[in-house]
Amino acid sequence: MNTSFDAAWHTLQFGRPVPGAVRSAQGWLLRWQGCAVMGILNMTPDSFSDGGRYAQLEEALTQARRMKEAGALIIDVGGESTRPGAEPVPAEVEIDRVRPVLTALGGENIVLSIDTLKPEVAQAALEAGAHLVNDVSGLRHPAMAGLCARFGAAACIMHMQGEPGTMQLEPRYSDVVSEVTDYLAQQTRHAQQAGVPGVLVDPGLGFGKTLEHNLALLAALPHLAAAGLGPVLVGASRKRMIEYLAGHSAPADRDPGSLAVHLYAARKGASLVRVHAVGEHVQALRVQSALEAV
Repeated sequence: MNTSFDAAWHTLQFGRPVPGAVRSAQGWLLRWQGCAVMGILNMTPDSFSDGGRYAQLEEALTQARRMKEAGALIIDVGGESTRPGAEPVPAEVEIDRVRPVLTALGGENIVLSIDTLKPEVAQAALEAGAHLVNDVSGLRHPAMAGLCARFGAAACIMHMQGEPGTMQLEPRYSDVVSEVTDYLAQQTRHAQQAGVPGVLVDPGLGFGKTLEHNLALLAALPHLAAAGLGPVLVGASRKRMIEYLAGHSAPADRDPGSLAVHLYAARKGASLVRVHAVGEHVQALRVQSALEAV
């Protein structure tokens, strides 16, 4: 049997009960085998792919339940677009978008993530039932790590060069792989010192990176996975890099290319992929895992 990364077991630790997690001396451990799926639930009117589609509560709840039934391990709820060029929204607007859906999903046996870089939004989301903070700024705000620790929440630490509004204006690196890895290592140490129980790390494809930077990071995933920082999350779903590689300008038409990137990422060591098309990804990853075991 091929003992690839795809067949490996992965663990994420929490400081409080989480659906599907097992209590241990260290806390609550969420374990999964192979590459799992994080489903994207945008509660925003201006997201690049599905802006406005799930902005109403009932539509959002229906989509969340559909993703859960399709096999999502985590549902990532966001109330502010972080697409290139996006303008920030006030924290109270972001909270009003995400709190109702998190509250409604709180008893439905699914791990919930809040996609935000604002501590006040993260706190409101954690109080409403979120278990994990997915911070595209990588816990840059000085209050974020302590907040996660206080709530026993795991954190996803992502690398982003600059801010969403300006990140794609000529991003430059001397060595993108080493710089991104060093940043993730630094922020993981920061999180651990603050008492955050567990972390995911995300190289941040498309967040202050050119196509060449994205491809270099994908090729270097074995290096990042072997660094021992935490399970590696990759998110290429419907991003502009798919258009550059395959020529499809409409984000909704980029799912086949997204699948290709995420299957490659799983083979290279990704533990989790963040996607719009949950069912398609779960099926493709299961088939790939079976083929790898032949």
